[in-house]
Amino acid sequence: MITIADSNNLVNIAVMGEFTLADFKQFEQHALYKLKSGAGLNLIFDLRGMLSYTTDVAWEEIKFFSREHNHDFNKIAVVTDDQWVTWQAWLSRLFVDADIRAFGEYSEAQSWTEA
Repeated sequence: MITIADSNNLVNIAVMGEFTLADFKQFEQHALYKLKSGAGLNLIFDLRGMLSYTTDVAWEEIKFFSREHNHDFNKIAVVTDDQWVTWQAWLSRLFVDADIRAFGEYSEAQSWTEA
């Protein structure tokens, strides 16, 4: 399950439990709507409550960010205490033309994306 909140060019996504393809599609639709404004978008993915994700989510994420929208995002903050997720965020920088950083605290991620 996810929750989505936004303000101006910042979209906050919090994942609780399993991150499913339906959840990713919900995020994708919201992001595409926000991208219609023409301005680059900043994202905060709060993954501290994520227990797992399905493999189709991983594939959809690769398609969405690296193939279809690799130049549409300015900053992507990933909030997590999981080293594997931190490593995945670092690896994503190879495929996305955005500044991607991992944070342990939400407040740090928010300050960075809003700066």
